[in-house]
Amino acid sequence: MAEEPKETGQSKPGFQNPVAGFGVTFKAMFKKRLTEQYPEQQKTTAPRFHGRHQLNRHPDGLEKCVGCELCAWACPADAIYVEGADNTDEERYSPGERYGAVYQINYARCILCGLCIEACPTRALTMTNEFELADSSRANLIYTKEQLLAGLEEGMVDSPHSIFPGTDEQDYYRGLVTEAAPGTVRQVAVSKGEKPEEEGVGA
Repeated sequence: MAEEPKETGQSKPGFQNPVAGFGVTFKAMFKKRLTEQYPEQQKTTAPRFHGRHQLNRHPDGLEKCVGCELCAWACPADAIYVEGADNTDEERYSPGERYGAVYQINYARCILCGLCIEACPTRALTMTNEFELADSSRANLIYTKEQLLAGLEEGMVDSPHSIFPGTDEQDYYRGLVTEAAPGTVRQVAVSKGEKPEEEGVGA
């Protein structure tokens, strides 16, 4: 006759298993609660947190974006749309030949990965710590250039305006231009839909 298998000792009485489970519960009861009272208490983000994007300016107020569209090409979610345009001496937005005339980021698609930041050759695009991007409308989640462009600091002149006398675009990206030239004034923006009055019209 075949011998009956002996009990290995791994099996325990059934009443001990629920007790072991309750042990985990009792341990958690006395730990400090991790509940955050948001939005009453604002959350502090990490210093390198990837939040809302920002288009930066040079110290004199000209825009760093040169409209190269590399950020749009690098975006895996196809959330960035850029239209470049040419600068002129009468209407200059950036030190280079071109600037970003249209710049949009769709935060309904953006995954905040930061690949666009790495692709930017002029350090024009960076990410802030702002994370409150929720909205009730999809249209409001498409941020335009006016919303993304950094504000003017002391000593800056709003673009468009001429570059610092005696410098070129390389001097800007080397950090040699640290302020606006004395007497720098904002140029008249014609490319934003404003048509200059033609002489003799209606005469």
